Amino acid sequence: MKKLLLIFLSSFLVLQIARGFDYEDKELESEESLTKLYDRWRSHHSVPRSLHEREKRFNVFRHNVMHVHNTNKMDHPYKLKLNEFADLTVHEFKNAYTGSNIKHHRMLQGPRSGLKRFMYENATAVPSSVDWREKGAVNEVKNQGKCGSCWAFSTVAAVEGINQIKTNKLVSLSEQELVDCDTRQNEGCNGGLMDIAFEFIKKNGGITTEKNYPYEGIDGKCDASKDNGEMVTIDGHEDVPENDENALLKAVANQPVSVAIDAGSSNFQFYSKGVFTGYCGTELNHGVAAVGYGADSRGRKYWIVRNSWGPGWGEKGYIKIERGIHESEGRCGIAMEASYPIKLSSSNPSKDDDLKDEL
Repeated sequence: MKKLLLIFLSSFLVLQIARGFDYEDKELESEESLTKLYDRWRSHHSVPRSLHEREKRFNVFRHNVMHVHNTNKMDHPYKLKLNEFADLTVHEFKNAYTGSNIKHHRMLQGPRSGLKRFMYENATAVPSSVDWREKGAVNEVKNQGKCGSCWAFSTVAAVEGINQIKTNKLVSLSEQELVDCDTRQNEGCNGGLMDIAFEFIKKNGGITTEKNYPYEGIDGKCDASKDNGEMVTIDGHEDVPENDENALLKAVANQPVSVAIDAGSSNFQFYSKGVFTGYCGTELNHGVAAVGYGADSRGRKYWIVRNSWGPGWGEKGYIKIERGIHESEGRCGIAMEASYPIKLSSSNPSKDDDLKDEL
């Protein structure tokens, strides 16, 4: 009974956070009402703040409240909300939650290493919309915390997707194994690249489940003893041709795809719903997964992007990013560095089975 109560309370908390935080215009009219609003926001999101830092956090919150309020009064196809990041500056937010440093790592590691082909190049029958969530190929949204491991979450989402497509079984895989063990070129909580992670999984003989190797959100020592039991394997990866949204469309029509974006803007920080057409550059700093595409009732085309900041951000953890704009790199640079895993087999070996064979 106690366990059921804990599960209920945990689910209730997630639902409350995912619903967002509402306020009334009159709460913005005075310093006193803004102070009460800040305290109510902290209580809603369970954000602890010491007396020492409360004043400066309140100053940031006040600035962010007005940004959200003023932006939502404009005629944008998207809305913002006061989520759990509302008392962080955009600089603090970028450092804490978009720390994958994709562009930095690409400069260090050199050109992309995928197979020099694009298997979907000649695809012609591409549907007008695709949502891999509806097809059962996408797990619940996860939360990377303040570890710059989004590259691992992006990688895992794509591998979980192709594994479900090939085996008809959706398995939650271990981001922490990548953080701890894929360290030859990637750097755990200090960022990394998805294509390098795909190659690690291939050479490692697979990736284990989240249950076997749970996420901790810190850099840890690789624990090979956890790399056992059920494993999901891939046969390599391919890169989507750079700066080509049409090529990305062909890939996403066939499987979830790892993409890199620039998520370092205030509008991205507080995104709530709708088709995101807000400012974002091409300084790639965040790894996510494109799990579909479509268009809204007014014909605005978008990508369905799965983030790793928990279900309280965006549309229950997702964002619709504008698709088909004139810039070849796509909104937020989404078409600049996309890649996907290849899986040929409809089954996965078990390391436990391998051990039995040896015995």
